[in-house]
Amino acid sequence: MTTVTFEKATRLYDGTTRPAVNALDLEIHDGEFLVLVGPSGCGKSTSLRMLAGLEPVNDGHIRIGDRDVTDVDPSDRDIAMVFQTYALYPHMTVGANMGFALKIAGVTKEEIAARVADAAKILDLTDYLDRKPKALSGGQRQRVAMGRAIVRSPQVFCMDEPLSNLDAKLRVATRTQIASLQRRLGVTTLYVTHDQVEAMTMGDRVAVLKDGLLQQVASPREMYDRPGNAFVAGFIGSPAMNLFELQVTGEGATHLGNFVLQLPREAVAAGTGGVTLGVRPEDLRLVAEHEGIPATVELVEELGSDAFVHASVRGSDGAQLLVARVDPKSPPKKGQDVSLAPTTDHLHWFNTSSGMRISA
Repeated sequence: MTTVTFEKATRLYDGTTRPAVNALDLEIHDGEFLVLVGPSGCGKSTSLRMLAGLEPVNDGHIRIGDRDVTDVDPSDRDIAMVFQTYALYPHMTVGANMGFALKIAGVTKEEIAARVADAAKILDLTDYLDRKPKALSGGQRQRVAMGRAIVRSPQVFCMDEPLSNLDAKLRVATRTQIASLQRRLGVTTLYVTHDQVEAMTMGDRVAVLKDGLLQQVASPREMYDRPGNAFVAGFIGSPAMNLFELQVTGEGATHLGNFVLQLPREAVAAGTGGVTLGVRPEDLRLVAEHEGIPATVELVEELGSDAFVHASVRGSDGAQLLVARVDPKSPPKKGQDVSLAPTTDHLHWFNTSSGMRISA
């Protein structure tokens, strides 16, 4: 049973006062594919490198199974890394690249050949074993890098944005292959990305980091439906959730443009003077004039199966923008005045001061 546990793990770089990773508490279950996601500089790659032993841990502990590996040499942690850059040896064949780590470890030639052949079959690389990396496409090179990790039969896979060098179409195909492969092998995996679409489509669970602090850990569905705070709400989802900072009236209501919204009991009980309302684009609908939020269409994104309207709320001096998903067969035109109403049973409420969720 291979679990990975971060116990208050902290990394503070020399010359800085704020930790790159601050008291991270996180457990990755046996065989789980956990995706660590967040904006640039949030500490996700540092967390991965701490697990791999490439960055020291200034405070706290990291465990693999029951073993404390906080101060263990990287070569003794039984971890396989897949990097953003393929890091293949250009003078070696695909087969030699995949088996190089085993050769260094003193594994017999027969065993190396057998493991490489098995990995190549899994990754559909059998016909490329005698080629050099320069003769491969980007996607094939990434599969070779995966194969190099697989042949080692590690306890844990660490993947650091392995798809960022691929074009958009190939990225979609390769992420499907990686997720399918991980489930087939059942190896505990920590996958780092800044792409929240990758996170939502690949992970069994998703962990969101911001400024070195863990914001929320949940399944993709739970994180989408019940974001724990305003940051997660705005980060997870494409297009992002609409967030509006609003003032609460004495009657437990708030106004968005000319539209009046009644706050849930939890928001009223919190006693805050300001709330942040979150509305997903698919939870806004076009309604008759005076029945919703008056807005002016600034841009229409027509994507074939979907259409997204970017509009400014009238009366907000263009400062308050929202995005709504509309019928792609009859979207409004740029510059058109429209009225939009939220689906009231799918609203998200957050405390403006703390950012934390306050709705049920």
